Amino acid sequence: MKLQAQINRNEAVRANLGNAVSFTQTQDGFLQKVQASLDRMSELTVLSKDVTKTDTDRSNYTVEFQQLQNYISDIGEKKFNGVTLFGSTQEAVTIDNDANTFSMNAVNMTSAVATTGLATIYNATSSSISSTSNASTALTNIKTAIQTLADMRAKVGANLQRLNMTDDQVTIMNENLSAANSRITDVDVAVESTRYAKANILVQSGTAMLAQANILPASALQLIGR
Repeated sequence: MKLQAQINRNEAVRANLGNAVSFTQTQDGFLQKVQASLDRMSELTVLSKDVTKTDTDRSNYTVEFQQLQNYISDIGEKKFNGVTLFGSTQEAVTIDNDANTFSMNAVNMTSAVATTGLATIYNATSSSISSTSNASTALTNIKTAIQTLADMRAKVGANLQRLNMTDDQVTIMNENLSAANSRITDVDVAVESTRYAKANILVQSGTAMLAQANILPASALQLIGR
């Protein structure tokens, strides 16, 4: 009973790990979109520094630039089943049947710490690339943001690797527990087959003996009658 309960708890652990993997993969999916946005924003800043462009041209670039800023800012608020994807909290994931946990690396896009990285791309000093000087400032911020994004994706990748390894470990544990449980509860087919054959032979022998015993009195009566 204890082994079966442990197996069932491990199955619950695997369910939790599977959900955590989905959570992490969703994070990485959004971060890939942030990467595409940053790539385009850095391209726009370089285009804005072109001396052949007019301020009107730069204003047109700024329209797209600001929309991408807002898009990245919106991603920072996304949730997974009501749980913030990019908050400061290190989400704890169960890793064994005793409910021990490990804390995944937090990926925070909105905290004060991020102002040296992603947050700078939509702060007031870089919300426009309508001049060459603003474009220079924005490009510096975006290059920093790209490095910050690389750090974030590294954390997500580390989380995903840990989750997959833990799932493999729990799977192996359950296989061994199931084997141990089977040794206790399952029948030995070879032994039980031999016992069955022996019992079957004894039953057949007994039946044959009874049949013979029933025939003998009848034979005796027939001899007396003659």
